[in-house]
Amino acid sequence: MRTTLTLDEDVAVRLRHEMARTGAGMKVVVNALLRRGLEAPKAEEIARPFTVQARSMGLKAGMDMDDIAGLLDFLDGPAR
Repeated sequence: MRTTLTLDEDVAVRLRHEMARTGAGMKVVVNALLRRGLEAPKAEEIARPFTVQARSMGLKAGMDMDDIAGLLDFLDGPAR
């Protein structure tokens, strides 16, 4: 399909840079970039970022956070 396309100056500059970088002609570069843009996921298709809901886990009864040796015994056993 043939069509006339008017480009903003900043887009034309970027298009010329891409043509120079790839060595491809305008038709090839424009088609490749349009395909990439048209195939990009839409905002509603992009998953929300994963978030963690933090909550207090509390301390187990009998655990003293100031007693390092006792904590290591509890976690690794007395044979550590």
